[in-house]
Amino acid sequence: MQLFYTPDIKGNSYTLIETESKHAIRVLRLNEGDIIQLIDGLGTFYTAKITEANPKRCQIEVLTKEEEYGKRKSYVHVAVAPTKNIDRLEWFLEKATEIGIDEITPVLCDHSERKVIKDDRLEKVIISAMKQSLKAYMPKLNPLTPLKELLDIEFQGKKFIAHCHELDKRLLKTEIATSNSNLILIGPEGDFSETEIEQALKNEFIPVSLGNSRLRTETAALVACHTCNLILED
Repeated sequence: MQLFYTPDIKGNSYTLIETESKHAIRVLRLNEGDIIQLIDGLGTFYTAKITEANPKRCQIEVLTKEEEYGKRKSYVHVAVAPTKNIDRLEWFLEKATEIGIDEITPVLCDHSERKVIKDDRLEKVIISAMKQSLKAYMPKLNPLTPLKELLDIEFQGKKFIAHCHELDKRLLKTEIATSNSNLILIGPEGDFSETEIEQALKNEFIPVSLGNSRLRTETAALVACHTCNLILED
C-alpha cells in the first residue's frame, strides 16, 4: 500500500506536493493509472488514481473515500518534558503515533535540560509514523508550554502526574479504566520539582506510578500511552 499525506485535499482531484510527487514517481516509480492511498490527518482515508505522473506535480483523481477511518474510542493526551537528547523525544513521538495517541504537549519544567524544540521537525516525525502505521488521524502537537500554563487548562477527563517522589501514588492502569479521556504528565530527566507536584495536586492531578522500574522520560511517556491504549481500546 502506497500512502501519501494530503492535509488540504478537497474535491475529487488533487496535486501532490513536490516531495510526495517525487517520492511517488522517482522513488516508487509509479505511473499513470496506478492506484495509491491518501490520508488527510483528519480521519479520512482516500483511494485515488494517478492521472499525471509528474515528479514535481503529480496529479491524482479520488476514487473512493472513507471517513472516520480507524477512529479511536478513547482520547489520550501525553504532556512530556523534552529530553536533552532530542532523538529520544522523536523516538517517543514515532512510537506513540504508531500505537495511538491523540495529543502531545511538550512541557517546560523546573528541571528541564532542553528548553528549545523545532516543531516542524517533530511534526515530520509524526507524519512519517502516521503514514507508516496506516493511521488517518494525525496527533495534535502543541508548542512547548510552561508547566504552570498546562496545569491550568480545562480538560474533560482524568488528569494524572507520574513522578518518582516517595509519595502516595496509585497505579495508572487501575485509574484510567474509569475514564475514556486521560491527560498524563511525564517529567524531565531530573523529575518534577516538589513545587510542581504540589501545584499539580492542587489542580486535581492524580499522582500515579507506572510500575516498579525507574524509567527514562521517553520510556515513561510511551508506557503511559501504551497503558491507556491497552486498557481503553480493548
